[in-house]
Amino acid sequence: MTDITAIAREVGPLKKYPADYIEVRLEESQSSQIAYRGRELETVARSTAVGGNVRALVNGGWGFVSFNSLDGISARIRQAVKQARFVGTGKSNLAEVSPVIDSVPDAPVAAKALAMPIAAKKQLADEYNDIILKTKDIRTSNVGYGDGHKKVVFLNSLGSLIEQERTDITVRLTAIAAKDGDVQQVGLSIGSRGDFDQVRSLHRQVGEMAQRAAQMLSAPHVKGGEYTVVLDPILAGVFVHEAFGHLSESDFVYENDRMREIMTLGKEFGSADLNIVDSAAVPGLRGSFKYDDEGVPATKAYLIREGKLVGRLHSRETAAKMGESPTGNARAINYRHPPIVRMTNTFIEPKTTAFNDMIADIKEGVYARNWHGGTTSMEMFTFSAGEAYMIRNGKIAELLRPVVLTGNVFSTLKNIDAIGNDLDMNQGGGCGKAGQSPLPVSNGSPHIRIQHCLVGGR
Repeated sequence: MTDITAIAREVGPLKKYPADYIEVRLEESQSSQIAYRGRELETVARSTAVGGNVRALVNGGWGFVSFNSLDGISARIRQAVKQARFVGTGKSNLAEVSPVIDSVPDAPVAAKALAMPIAAKKQLADEYNDIILKTKDIRTSNVGYGDGHKKVVFLNSLGSLIEQERTDITVRLTAIAAKDGDVQQVGLSIGSRGDFDQVRSLHRQVGEMAQRAAQMLSAPHVKGGEYTVVLDPILAGVFVHEAFGHLSESDFVYENDRMREIMTLGKEFGSADLNIVDSAAVPGLRGSFKYDDEGVPATKAYLIREGKLVGRLHSRETAAKMGESPTGNARAINYRHPPIVRMTNTFIEPKTTAFNDMIADIKEGVYARNWHGGTTSMEMFTFSAGEAYMIRNGKIAELLRPVVLTGNVFSTLKNIDAIGNDLDMNQGGGCGKAGQSPLPVSNGSPHIRIQHCLVGGR
């Protein structure tokens, strides 16, 4: 591969260019993908890429140039500065940060995954696919394996020079059952920061997933209405990411007058037990890093603390616009895109309630698990659980067809009346925003109990 660190050092001082601020990002990557649809092998691929970009800020206007040849970077810088001059009509304003010189190596376990031949990765996908397709009433499957290793060198006109490496692995599986015209499906997504062992021993879970898909063919529908609902850590984590986390991204808040009124710092959104955090500083998670794509150190950002809104997620630009501190949440999926405000690892902090105690006094409720799909529109959400069970007289009862949960995120947060002691992080997801998808993130929660939750059914 190209020595992008040496090339970055040859760029020279960025202060010599006529701009208020300049940053250069150089990147090299390699990846593997394997995908099955039923018995059909759709993809087996390995790829490499090298490229970079330049962002320049002049009079409040940004210029952005991306490229896949590392020759002539000085000309790319001049081009970005020229673009910025076309659009800049005001004052440049970025939150202050200190320059950083640092090198962040990959996780030690990643070397094993990177050295593994693609045939061994395909064999794992074959094993999982065989388990799914041999299960009674399973009609077809989707099986995907992906990994990627990336090295990024970042430099800016403040004097920063940061080199970071990371490896990311994902396995995403779906079992699709069908009988007499009825179709049901269950999915499983697992990821890691380069630890292949975390995705190679899922055989039991894959078998259980396929069996649940088949069992759903004969499961009853829930009667629609309001219930006390308990969410497992996966679905609760997806809820906090999709329904609340995106509302905390400050570019969205800053550009939307209505959301600025709603998302007022100090406003009460839940009980004193409710704490919601976004942090790339948690070690070993897929959304973790030491520095974001503007060279800002990762932080632990409380969004809700003791039930009150206390923070939001920022780039340097949004922090300056809103008079707040940068949080290290400027991220780009690759060198073809500029960094924008994104989540990292978003989760509800655990409390003390055990799961059995959480359901003990529920006469009739719903236990919703896993994640199937959904939509959000401003503060309104509709989520489909991957699987669901009735709760009857304090016990988990019969399996249900997947249920749909609908509501207002702020009312729902206030209706959380129990938070578990069993925090778990979902490592299998990827976030999409502004054409940049799937960005590695994780989300999580302990089990949570929600009163007066609207459940769709028959």
